[in-house]
Amino acid sequence: MANKDFYKILGVNQNATAEDIKKAYRKLAMKYHPDRNPGDKAAEQKFREASEAYDVLRDDQKRAAYDRYGSAAFEQGMGSGAGQGAGFGGFGFSGNFSDIFDEMFSNFNSESQAEGFQQSGSDIRFNLEISLEEAFRGTTTSIKFATAVACERCHGLGSEGGLPPTTCSTCQGRGRTRYQQGFFTIERTCAGCAGTGKTIADPCRSCKGQGRVRGEKNLEVKIPAGVDDGTRIRVSREGEAGFRGSPAGDLYVFLTLRPHRLFKRQGADLFCRIPIPMTMAALGGEIEVPSLDGTKSVLKIPAGTQAGQQLRMRGKGMSILRSNSRGDLIIEAGVETPVHLSKKQKELLKEFEDIAQTGQNSPQSSSFFAKVKEFWDDLGAGR
Repeated sequence: MANKDFYKILGVNQNATAEDIKKAYRKLAMKYHPDRNPGDKAAEQKFREASEAYDVLRDDQKRAAYDRYGSAAFEQGMGSGAGQGAGFGGFGFSGNFSDIFDEMFSNFNSESQAEGFQQSGSDIRFNLEISLEEAFRGTTTSIKFATAVACERCHGLGSEGGLPPTTCSTCQGRGRTRYQQGFFTIERTCAGCAGTGKTIADPCRSCKGQGRVRGEKNLEVKIPAGVDDGTRIRVSREGEAGFRGSPAGDLYVFLTLRPHRLFKRQGADLFCRIPIPMTMAALGGEIEVPSLDGTKSVLKIPAGTQAGQQLRMRGKGMSILRSNSRGDLIIEAGVETPVHLSKKQKELLKEFEDIAQTGQNSPQSSSFFAKVKEFWDDLGAGR
């Protein structure tokens, strides 16, 4: 045996108490045990080293010899040599080892029992498309989907006549069987009850002992006002039926909003682009604007409104989830150039063009072309 630092292997110092050493070993054994790391050679090696270290440090006499002579004190012919047991590295496994592994596997068993008795149904996802109006005001809608439902013949218990299952005699209700193979303790799913911990003498003819069958559910789902695209609504215990009366899973309804003919949504605000005649944009005026609540509102168009300018109508947007407030309605002005002009209309526009003061009536155009002139002048000066 090469000289090894048993304290370092267990992660404790030389002044560690027996309880500290036991806790440290138990932690490592739980982590690197071969049952939890099948086929992992590195984990198996760490488990061997931890077992060697603990076998020495748990015993006061062995620990004293180790502190004085190091691991060389336990080579063949010294200490607990190779002839003493069937453990790794020639070490016997008894006493505190059995206590620790009983504790370890009692945890495994409790986990197995929990799994065996609580085979809840799976959760279900349902995609639902709604309109913007429904998202605004909230609604209640009917949905239908296929899933596993409780068997009516046996009332979900899985046995003919509705008789309750009995405790499995093979695993005593644990859902797992345990046996010793050399040093290792092996646990497997109980073949007698398939891990449920219960057996049925006369399985239900409809569900074959499952307690559930394929069926269809029809539900009313309440959608609150203000939901947005991607909102998830959880409906408790309306998912897949559980195994033999275990709790059902949950239903998750994922919402998608259909595109609207007038409005686009961004958070709690609504956007609407409204074409405005050129004359109204220039002179000002009023327009009627629809709202999702079914009302009409009057919006004043300021004189000189430009294309793309946004006008805000406060409190006319979307409902806000779990609130009495609403977002805003934002109107984007789309100034429309007149088409199909008559002769008279063309004459009037020409007359306006002749008397227009470009810098005053069209400041943006005047500013832009002034910059263009400067750009050409700079190019000419650089030649």
